[in-house]
Amino acid sequence: MPSVELVTAIIVIGILVTLVLGVPLAFSSGAIAVGLTLWIFGPDALLLLSSRTYSFLDSYILVSVPLFVLMASILERSGLARDLYNAFAVWAGRLPGGVGVMTTLVGVVMAATVGVIGGEIVVLGLVALPQLLRLGYQRRLAIGTICSAGSLGTMIPPSIILVFYGLTANVPIGDLFIATLIPGLVLAALYIAYTLIRCGMNPALGPPLPPEQANIPFAEKLRLLRGIALPLLVAFSVLGSIYLGVASVTESAGMGVAGTLVACAIRGELRWPLLREAALQTMSTCGVVLWLVLGTNALIGLYNVVGGIAYATALFSSIPLPPLGVVLVMIAVWIALGMFLDWIGIMLLTMPIFVPTITALGFDAIWFGILFNISMQIAYLSPPFAPAAFYLKGVAPPDMTLDEIFGAMWPFIALQAIGLALLIAFPSLATWLPSVL
Repeated sequence: MPSVELVTAIIVIGILVTLVLGVPLAFSSGAIAVGLTLWIFGPDALLLLSSRTYSFLDSYILVSVPLFVLMASILERSGLARDLYNAFAVWAGRLPGGVGVMTTLVGVVMAATVGVIGGEIVVLGLVALPQLLRLGYQRRLAIGTICSAGSLGTMIPPSIILVFYGLTANVPIGDLFIATLIPGLVLAALYIAYTLIRCGMNPALGPPLPPEQANIPFAEKLRLLRGIALPLLVAFSVLGSIYLGVASVTESAGMGVAGTLVACAIRGELRWPLLREAALQTMSTCGVVLWLVLGTNALIGLYNVVGGIAYATALFSSIPLPPLGVVLVMIAVWIALGMFLDWIGIMLLTMPIFVPTITALGFDAIWFGILFNISMQIAYLSPPFAPAAFYLKGVAPPDMTLDEIFGAMWPFIALQAIGLALLIAFPSLATWLPSVL
């Protein structure tokens, strides 16, 4: 049998070459796994790959993924986000940067009902971006606000990332949902503080609403608040059922879909075209994700059999750095990979190696998962991959270029780095709430 070092080199070089050639990670990792299995063990060992993949997919909690995606797809096509935005915007309209702040708050509420960033950024790009540009907001500030607020879908539970992390690291997903709440709100608070400080120093960057919009009667403002009720109902049906302990994550996902359907029915939007498009998008999204799961799990299964995971774990543990330094190296690996790979590929390739290492070093696996979550926030905004930029470009005005969107990301990437540093310095931001609940 070839040495572990040789197999490691083949896997790394194979993935790099296939990515440069434009082969999706799902198929390149699967092809490398099959090829190495045939070379090392012969065709009979292919059963090993299928059995490992089946054991991962044969998990009840995985049912929550299509349910969360379906919930996000329905919300994306309904008018709930527009009503939510209008209800928030009028309450801070007199404040420089106030509409930008309310855009971030809308992102927080939407994140509690969506769980994925794609739909949230698209909706905010359609609803909030025209309003911010019409008010005269600096384009870079408006772009950064939309992309950063839309990316909160991975930090505020329910988060699809944490579902897969829990499955990969064998950590309770309900605990992860509870642990990410405070770091997610801290990140949103950093965005809000940045907007208020910049616009307070220079109100021209984020002008307030014009008087005819800001001076609407108080009764009208209260009436607009009704637009918040249905999104909050959906959020409570998901998170409340988890935090109160009355439902598992999968059951809460089903309750979230039911709540979304009820909300659409109340608004008179529950029609067959909406359901059909949402179902098709859900099938497409989950199909891509499951192919990634198949390919990367097969590769990690083979690597484990040849002793690769034990080898890599020992290699990381032997780095001449203190334990926290090893964690920083892992974060650097995530952020570097995030410039070129999607989050699920990064997770499935690195977690089987990283989680045993940090556990051996005495760190909490839940805290480590939230570190990964924030690192993927940075990856969402980091060029050249920057999924957030491409989501926004799809709905932005034609004169808004990708270069302009990329340039607007950097202040918010710095804020995400501050949030990451705070979580490293104060692990209780992630561990305190699960210990209490």
